[in-house]
Amino acid sequence: MLKPWPKNQIEGFIEKGQTVVVVEDLISTGKSSLNAVKALREGGITVKGMVAIFTYGFEISKENFEKENVTLHTLGNYESLLEQALQTKYITKQELELLTEWNSNPSEWNAI
Repeated sequence: MLKPWPKNQIEGFIEKGQTVVVVEDLISTGKSSLNAVKALREGGITVKGMVAIFTYGFEISKENFEKENVTLHTLGNYESLLEQALQTKYITKQELELLTEWNSNPSEWNAI
């Protein structure tokens, strides 16, 4: 059994040679999630991929997952959330434009 994992990255007991799917709640850049994948792989675990509840779909996260050769599947994403918010009139078209602009480059975004 491999335990403890570095920095408490992994919960539960996993044996070397096992195959796993990593489960996450939120993917933003993917950095912390991919650190868990690296820890698993270094421990002799095969990672089939990752599932998450939600992703912002940032370009950096797509690049990070591709670079680490990890397949990501999510239940929801930012684009679908905005579509639903607009359809139900929770946001206006103007707000949609601002939110979409933010999502394209959040680290450099400035609404003022």
